[in-house]
Amino acid sequence: MSNKNKLVVATIAALSIIGYVSAAEVAHSTMHPADKFDLTNWKITLPLDADANGKIDEIKVKDIQTYSHPDFFYLNTDNEMVFAASNKAKTTSGSSNTRSELRQMSRGMNTSFGTKSPENNFALSENKEGVVFGGKMNATLKVNHVSENAGHPEKYPAYSVVVGQIHAGKDKAKIKADTGFGFGNEPLKIYYKKWPNHQTGSVFWNYERNLEKANPDRTDIAFPVWGNTWENTANPGDNGLTLGEEFSYEVNVHGNMMYLTFSAPNKKTVKYEINLAGNIDPYGNVDVKDNPRGFAEDFMYFKAGAYNQCSTKDNDGIWYTACPGTGDWETDKANGNYVNVSFSELTLSKSTQP
Repeated sequence: MSNKNKLVVATIAALSIIGYVSAAEVAHSTMHPADKFDLTNWKITLPLDADANGKIDEIKVKDIQTYSHPDFFYLNTDNEMVFAASNKAKTTSGSSNTRSELRQMSRGMNTSFGTKSPENNFALSENKEGVVFGGKMNATLKVNHVSENAGHPEKYPAYSVVVGQIHAGKDKAKIKADTGFGFGNEPLKIYYKKWPNHQTGSVFWNYERNLEKANPDRTDIAFPVWGNTWENTANPGDNGLTLGEEFSYEVNVHGNMMYLTFSAPNKKTVKYEINLAGNIDPYGNVDVKDNPRGFAEDFMYFKAGAYNQCSTKDNDGIWYTACPGTGDWETDKANGNYVNVSFSELTLSKSTQP
């Protein structure tokens, strides 16, 4: 436990003695997310560089079993696993967006397999190099806050957070060999977006065409769940979800198919299915601009948490929303320039035939 966390525990304990907090709260202050969630197949990326090595912090599978951070990754008093990230913070080298986000590690603590190895990632049944085929991720969560400010509110990712993903692995050898794979694209990103002047926000999911980075047709295509998709500025009203309203998703990759199920109290359950080894969209239409074999020869992995889409970068392109941020967590939180998501369920399991 860090000196800061020891001080927090000691302070809470002292307050308990004089009756300001309960004994249960004292006990809770020493708990970690792994005490309530099975994190044996996850590592986490945080919006930090605590060791000042110039790189974003990653907590490995072994270490996450006894890890929490009081601002960005912790258990709240409802035993929910909380992820948070301000608009401006340390990011991964390939992104201008901050995140507090888990990355699936199929190998668990068996480090004889590399992170990018077939043994640590899943594949479609079409993939002849695969070792692990498909998988299922179930989550129940609440989006408690998205950034309230954006320099370019007209750009689609403004005011949004990604709470679940399937990410394909980047493979330089496949890119160099011009195989049509290995670009590291994302067949699934689950979004929540809420404009600051609206009472409710929208849930939708995006599919990214599996094309090389320089290809102008490489883009995200959004599909609605509740409310609108990201380009729609209209108020979703009763069709949307408020901040703090619970919903669930199931991502089931079986064979070559991805089956999606979204549910929420008092909402109609929404389902999609798509063949990830082809270029036919969920509505049965051929997308002539996509890779004809989809993600057939890519290795993939699940991600979950809070991937803040409000980039502080001010540049051309839809991703650079010029969202404000100082880099000081307390200041940015006070100004509404952050995301916060809490999960009451997050599980991984083998895929199933629907």
